[in-house]
This record gives sequence, C-alpha cells and structure tokens, in this order.
Amino acid sequence: MSHHPLDVILHPSSIAVVGVSRTQQGPGTGFLSSLLAQGFRGKIYPVNPKYTEVEGLKCYASLREIPGTVDYVISRVPAREVPKMLEDAASKSVKAVHLFTARFSETGRLEATQLEQEILKLARKLGIRIIGPNCMGVYYPAHGLSFADRFPKESGSIALASQSGNLAFDIVTTGAMRGLRFSKVISYGNAIDLNESDYLDYFAQDPQTKVILMYIEGVKDGRRFFDTLRRTTAIKPVIILKGGEGQAGARAISSHTASLASLTEVWNAAISQTAAIAAESLEEFIDLAVSFYFLSSPAGKRVGVVGGAGGASVLAADECESAGLDVIPLPQEFREQLRDQGFPEWDWLSNPVDFSIISDRKRLSMGYIFEMMTKDHHFDLFIIMLRVFRRTQQPDFTLDKLFAMLGLKFDIMHTKPVLAVVPEPSLGIENCDSEEWKLTCELRSRLIANGIPFYPTIGRAALAARKMIDSCQRKSASDAF
Repeated sequence: MSHHPLDVILHPSSIAVVGVSRTQQGPGTGFLSSLLAQGFRGKIYPVNPKYTEVEGLKCYASLREIPGTVDYVISRVPAREVPKMLEDAASKSVKAVHLFTARFSETGRLEATQLEQEILKLARKLGIRIIGPNCMGVYYPAHGLSFADRFPKESGSIALASQSGNLAFDIVTTGAMRGLRFSKVISYGNAIDLNESDYLDYFAQDPQTKVILMYIEGVKDGRRFFDTLRRTTAIKPVIILKGGEGQAGARAISSHTASLASLTEVWNAAISQTAAIAAESLEEFIDLAVSFYFLSSPAGKRVGVVGGAGGASVLAADECESAGLDVIPLPQEFREQLRDQGFPEWDWLSNPVDFSIISDRKRLSMGYIFEMMTKDHHFDLFIIMLRVFRRTQQPDFTLDKLFAMLGLKFDIMHTKPVLAVVPEPSLGIENCDSEEWKLTCELRSRLIANGIPFYPTIGRAALAARKMIDSCQRKSASDAF
C-alpha cells in the first residue's frame, strides 16, 4: 500500500449505503448487492427508514443509529437531503462519501449549482472527502468494493478513472471479455472535491497499477493535470479518451458532468507535450488497453503477418502499412532456409504469408512458418490471423484439432510480441448457437489464458501496436536524457 491520502479512503473497514433500495431496477440500486457479491469483508450497514432489513442485513433509519464508526458512505439520497446526510456522517467519523446522488450543476440550474457548492463547503468543514457527485464510485476487487455485481472478482494491473459512470461500466465489462482485469476503477462524475488529477496522482504511486486509463470530459485545473500527467507518463503508460471533441459532444458534456470541454487544439497540443497515448474512439481505447496489458514492448515496427489468404493477405499488408508498421519482405536468408529444407515454395512465399499457398502442405504449416519467423532477427512483432470457418462444423471438431491442423503452439507465441486477429463470425440470427460461434469464443478464451491479446480486425491490431511502439520509443528517448 502506498502512502497517498486516497489509500485511507479506498480501504474502508465499514461502509454504509444510505438510501438503500430493495429493488434492483434502475441505476444505482445495486450498490449493496454488489458489495455482497464482490465479497467485501468489512461491516456493511444499509440505511433507509422505510426498512428494518435489506439483503439479510439489519437496516438502520439513519447513519446516527449505526453503532460505532463508519469509514465510507455511498449516498443515494436526493440532492436536497445531502447536507443533512453529511452532518450525520460526520457524527460517525466518516472519512469519505461517494455521492451517487445527481441533479446538481450538470442540470445547468443556478439553485442546483449553488447547492453543490454548499455541499462542498460543508464537506470541507466536516473533514469529509467527496467522490462525485453524479457518479458510480469505486470498483476495487482486491478490497471487495464494486458498483456492479457482475464485475470480475479477480484483480489485475490496469486502473481506470472515468468521468462517466456508464462508460466505466462498459469499459470494465467489455475489457473483461478481452482479458483485462483491473486494480481499481473510479467513476468520479462532477468531481467537486477529488478530481482527475488526484486519481491520476494516486494511480501513479499505486504498486498494484501498471497501466492507467482515463476517460475525461473536462479538467478542473489544467496546469495541475498536465504537470501530473507529465510526471506519471515518465513511469507508467497513460491512455486517454477525451469526450466532447466535437461541437455536439461539447454541448452534451455540460448536461452530463457540468464540465467545460477544452478546445481541441489546446488539448491536443498539451497531450503531445507528454507521453500520454490518445485514443480516438472507445474501441481504440480498449484495443490500446489490451495491448499494454498483455504485450511486452516491441523493439521496432517490423511486423510479420501470418494466416491470411489471397486478397485478405494483400489487404492485411495495406492496413499494416496504413497504421504505420513496416511490412518487410521475407529476408533472403529466410528464403534460403526454406529452399535448403526442400520446400519448392521458397521463392514464392512473402510477408504477409499467404496461407492458401501452403494449406495443402503437411510439413510447411502456418505454425512451422511462424516459428521460423519468430527466430529471425529481422522481425520485431507479429500479427497472426485466426479464424474458425463454417466448414469446421463437424461433430468431432475441436479447437485442439484446429491448432494441430495449423501446426500452432502457444509456447512459440511468447518469444516476441504477438497480436492475434479473431474476426466476428459471419452468422445470421438463426445461427447464434452455432458451433462456429462457440469455437470462436473458446479460441478467444484460450488466447486470453495464454496471455495473447486479440482484436476483431487486423487494422485495429496494427494501429494499437504502432501507437504502443511510438509511446515506448518516446519514453526511451526521454529516459536517455
């Protein structure tokens, strides 16, 4: 554990959920069930005067009725009731309050904005830190904190600070399907007290975090944020997705988290002065996270592409070059090795390796060529295209048989950075239970288990790899000075 002030907040031994609900319908209703599902080992106190029991736990009419102290409060009470709740929280020595409660400055209404500032002033007077308002709060699996009961219980080394609660939910669930596991996730909403700079500074010091993700709509203190970002990117990769880049997005921001969208030119210039990695879309955001989570840093941009056929190989080369990777020709010594081993295709094969050329050869399999390429010093990284075709829908067909047919071995995939491309199956709605889909899901699970990141298209894999390489090279150059 680091010595950052947020450590105390994020390691509560007791939590009260104020305004707890017995229903599981609507946003923010499942905080109590999420804590129970995640296995929070401290004391949990439901608070709502309407009930005497919720989820098998005694329910208290108010915070003041709870015996002993309370470390952390999750608040679902209406905005007008927050000041009274804070007074009650202070009587129980509460250190931090997560305000799921919304309808403050994001409404644009003067009275709501004034109430938000009154709440901040009162919280500072009482010595209580505020997460939010208008946010989903904290997911910290190692400590049993969560705002969704379906989140993975396993911890990982990636952290996320998101101004949007729904987007935080989507990133965790989508990322989990790509193999990501999180150290901590903080949805912080309007950020009237603790803000993006506080969370970034904390993640920089957190020994459980190796990669940092941030979804940002606006920053509270630009100079402080970019100073913190510059210091953090010197030691850990930071991937940022900025909301509100266009006019419509900027308008939407004001009614979402009451942030002021930064001018695109100013924001991009500031980001370029740090080693942060900017994502252009949510899909790229996840792709970059997956790349940094699973891959070691490639030595360069020289890529070997294996597994396409015909026109797909041609397009693969185009997409890799468009993304900024170097699709180098097969080295002459490589071809000579093939010739010396008696393969008549020695002068025909190229990079990308067209699988249709060797698909009828038993010795010269995809796996054989791939293994030879991994031993060649000319290649820095590899993209391997894998697909379960419809023709494999046979009663006795298994993933092991597919790998045997291709001659692929997972241990070979760890000699250099490897990115796998696993396209979505081309299925109609009537085929959703098909064997092809099941085998594709099994293939992705097998790749995750073996630490191989996968992407739905080669273009997305290539762009994520190139941005990772650029980031690592910038950091290496800065470290040299």
